[in-house]
Amino acid sequence: MASLAKFPNYTNQTLNSSRNSHIQSRAKTSHGQISFRNSNLSWNLKLNPSSRGWNLKLNRSSRGLNMVVTASLIEPDGGKLVDLVVPVGPTRELKRREAETLPRVELGRVDMEWVHVLSEGWASPLRGFMREAEFLQTLHFSSLRLDDGSVVNMSVPIVLAIDDTTKRSIGDGTKVALVDRSTNKVVAILNNIEIYKHNKEERIARTWGTTASGLPYVEEAITHAGNWLIGGDLEVIKPIKYNDGLDDYRLSPAQLREEFEKRGADAVFAFQLRNPVHNGHALLMTDTRKRLLDMGYKNPVLLLHPLGGFTKADDVPLSWRMKQHQKVLEDGVLNPDSTVVAIFPSPMHYAGPTEVQWHAKARINAGANFYIVGRDPAGMSHPIEKRDLYDADHGKKVLSMAPGLEKLNILPFRVAAYDLNKKQMDFFDPSRKDDFLFISGTKMRALARNRESPPDGFMCPGGWQVLVDYYDSISKPETNAKFREAVAA
Repeated sequence: MASLAKFPNYTNQTLNSSRNSHIQSRAKTSHGQISFRNSNLSWNLKLNPSSRGWNLKLNRSSRGLNMVVTASLIEPDGGKLVDLVVPVGPTRELKRREAETLPRVELGRVDMEWVHVLSEGWASPLRGFMREAEFLQTLHFSSLRLDDGSVVNMSVPIVLAIDDTTKRSIGDGTKVALVDRSTNKVVAILNNIEIYKHNKEERIARTWGTTASGLPYVEEAITHAGNWLIGGDLEVIKPIKYNDGLDDYRLSPAQLREEFEKRGADAVFAFQLRNPVHNGHALLMTDTRKRLLDMGYKNPVLLLHPLGGFTKADDVPLSWRMKQHQKVLEDGVLNPDSTVVAIFPSPMHYAGPTEVQWHAKARINAGANFYIVGRDPAGMSHPIEKRDLYDADHGKKVLSMAPGLEKLNILPFRVAAYDLNKKQMDFFDPSRKDDFLFISGTKMRALARNRESPPDGFMCPGGWQVLVDYYDSISKPETNAKFREAVAA
């Protein structure tokens, strides 16, 4: 339901302003329709009920007052997008020199990815690695309560672990320098620090719902991490870059919002993925745009947003996925005019319904007001038992109830499969279930690895060739079984 609370950015004269002597209005709202009345004027304004902001402007003319209504992108969490990168100029050099005098905390690969995430405001309004109060709220409530009493979603801990030796070196200090372990370069300063106990078992159990061994993120970033967590306010000395040929795709939330505004988007719908795009995905995305057009939007824009941080060893590496996504656009499977392809820098947890909230929340900060959620989002097979770790339907159900995500419109994934009669991907019809073939991600990878072709119409030929080329590259004797992703520099 629309309300005055949806219109934060009035320009010129504000309808409910006491200074506006021409209009003493009362507003009534009902299902997207707003009426303003006074003794001289009566307006009936119909709006699509959505989570976007609206700007209302009154223009004087010889014929009286004219109302102009324009849409604005959805507000970031906390009302303002966080930017933790020190501005260009002499301050950067001063901060770098200051950092050289401070106790040092080394950052591994995943730590650097979180610095990247925090620095650009993906986790707005979070301004650094979590202190204990934020950590506990995240673990127990999947949300943060702000000073004004409002609640924003935050479902995964964004924390930095240190060991006993590092803790002793910090002593009573109030700030530390964060140093990239791989280059030994200072990347940030953490101010007003707080050090507290890293209860790994509690963190793992509450984030993944299990403490079974073999969880990829746990093995990578938690098991061997220190027994203490250090939180504080982050100052990143310069933007995080990877120098892998993909940095132009790593658009910050601010840059994405600028791109959406430039394209005149009146709705932004985001699709999170960590796999190659097949024609079933494309069908879902094009169908979503059609549904939004049918709802009355004039220019909905797709944010195709592959995850670019840590992934497990058997996932297709980011560089190859980006080549495949580019082929999908080149082959016309998705329309480049209404699609923005960018990289989401977060590491992957594979934490199912807990993590999918983080994926959705981050896209709010990038300007998306619609989020497509599929079957078993952010899920994986149980690391020990032969079953899925999470219920396939719980992700979309949780998103519809999650605290702090009320302003985001959730679009459930319509199941697509290969229609043997039409010889193309289509939405599954249970009344003729025998006509459909389901090709899982595992099956897709096996076909590409064995240089077998999928059914015609499953994936664009150029995109499929990229997958075949990737598996050819790792089958060569001189190639490591685990393809190493680029790291921040």
